[in-house]
Amino acid sequence: MRYLPLTDADRRGMLARIGAPSVDALFRDVPESARLPGPIEGLSNHMGELQVERTIAAMAAKNVPAGSVPSFLGAGAYRHHVPASVDYLIQRGEFLTSYTPYQPEVTQGTLQYLFEFQTQVALITGMEVANASLYDGATSCAEAVMMANRLTRRSRAVLSGGLHPHYRDVTVTNARFTGFETVQMPAAPEGGEDLMAQVDARTSCVVVQNPDVFGQVRDYSELAEACHAKGALLVVVVTEAVSLGLLASPGEMGADIVAAEGQSIGNALGFGGPYVGLFATREKFLRQMPGRLCGQTVDAEGKRGFVLTLSTREQHIRREKATSNICTNSGLCALAFTIHLTLLGEAGFTRLARINHANAVRLAGMLSRVPGVEVVNDAFFNEFTLRLSRPAAGVVDALAARGVLAGVPVSRLHPGVAELENLLLVATTETNTEADMEALAAGLEEVLK
Repeated sequence: MRYLPLTDADRRGMLARIGAPSVDALFRDVPESARLPGPIEGLSNHMGELQVERTIAAMAAKNVPAGSVPSFLGAGAYRHHVPASVDYLIQRGEFLTSYTPYQPEVTQGTLQYLFEFQTQVALITGMEVANASLYDGATSCAEAVMMANRLTRRSRAVLSGGLHPHYRDVTVTNARFTGFETVQMPAAPEGGEDLMAQVDARTSCVVVQNPDVFGQVRDYSELAEACHAKGALLVVVVTEAVSLGLLASPGEMGADIVAAEGQSIGNALGFGGPYVGLFATREKFLRQMPGRLCGQTVDAEGKRGFVLTLSTREQHIRREKATSNICTNSGLCALAFTIHLTLLGEAGFTRLARINHANAVRLAGMLSRVPGVEVVNDAFFNEFTLRLSRPAAGVVDALAARGVLAGVPVSRLHPGVAELENLLLVATTETNTEADMEALAAGLEEVLK
């Protein structure tokens, strides 16, 4: 028995009804370079369950998990210690089986933890209101730009060269299909970009990242004032949520919208996710915020309760009135975030951030003494950029063969840019030991001889 019940005649009828010549035509917007030319070589088109388990296990064994060797990977996905209690609590039935809280009277637990999540996100970002999460940081960034377009009634966004290329690409893809313009600044590992020179009367927002994709920590207070003077908004992206425990918050700098990735807190590294998008803004912009907002109220007997206060998506209101097409929030990941941050508390969160920074300072000092290595940053949190004496991609491969994941070559994020080929992004967290750091330093010294 086939799993798909449609016959060839059914498929032909469906294609004829929608006016498509073939199934492949439905994927015309996917670039040819992203499509497989045929079936995956070496895989049978049918197997027994035991065979599938063995085959997939063998394929998975080719990966080197970040937790199995000294790892300094970062660039938007960070390895932090997640307490065992987090995984235990999120797998309790009342959390694991709950879904969209359309009926508040039977989903008080879900609504309450989302309310707590929103409160935490607003506090650490320095903003007045946060939503119940989005899919991930990249889609949060795109949603922030579209929100700025609605608020300013303008349609042009300036994207900093320090913005993570994945976040930039998701925003540009949204621009392509929703009809707004983007100005993409070139990569700027050492700063110096003049963002305000790109702002004109059509500009809705300037999008920056802190720490930026090269690990550089910046103060955007003056930029915020300059944006506001020209009627534009400042969007600040944060890919490393732990940095908010130590650095000045985006809200303190005058940001209008904050889009962030919450993976660092409560969510272990995965091969692509799932992650959780954080989104916060000023209360005056609340009505244009995407996603949904949980609020606190009292019932007829005066007892505290929780409700969906704002649901600005097409499932709840007319499609043309929806602020976004975000269909759900990353609820389980948001719960993990909330539990972990609750366990840490304010003092623990700050202490964790200080440990991360101290480890990075120690590692940068060690690596700066290696011949052929230069630290590019003059300020960083737990990630920084190295300039090597040879292309970074080959160095990373050589160290991986020696059992050290040395970091992310900048050429992987910015392919084809010759002046970036020797740059290597290195991140260190509380999970890295002194022995890990010594292994990286020794490995670099050996490979760069």
